[in-house]
Amino acid sequence: MIFETERIRFRKLEKDDMEILHRWQNDTTVHTNMSTSIDLYSMEDVEKFYERMKDSRSYIIVEKESDKEIGSITLVRENNQQQNAEFLLLIGEKEYWGNGYGKEALLLFLNFVFMELNLHRISLKVFSFNEKAKGMYERMGFKVEGQLREAFFRNGKWHDLFIMGMLQDEYMALYK
Repeated sequence: MIFETERIRFRKLEKDDMEILHRWQNDTTVHTNMSTSIDLYSMEDVEKFYERMKDSRSYIIVEKESDKEIGSITLVRENNQQQNAEFLLLIGEKEYWGNGYGKEALLLFLNFVFMELNLHRISLKVFSFNEKAKGMYERMGFKVEGQLREAFFRNGKWHDLFIMGMLQDEYMALYK
């Protein structure tokens, strides 16, 4: 199956997922790495997000052995004419951090966007203080394409935001 590895599978984001998305988005450790906002999200905010995303390529990452939802991956700002898009990756269950689930989910997703959707370019944004995520993206072949210096203020300090990307031919050279 296109949306499955040995350890994980993707399933389409559903209305029933609002509860778990709400929990992940209000976990301050998870939220700190994903948003420049310090506001917590109401259930109404999460439902508005769902309404915007329900027809997009938005998936829940499920750990197969336990059948537990552990994260999400979403294609945003998809531009079919220019064959590029941005994605958001979230491993919301912290006990799964550092065990390769993010990398595994991203490899599965990259195969989909480059080999099935035939995108030319995929990009993401990552905070300068999220060194583990930035390092993972770099090890996977993403390149820093831009740096927004001191783009947001958190915990008494200014932080940069990196824009990273990968081209289809770079993916092919590394993984096919």
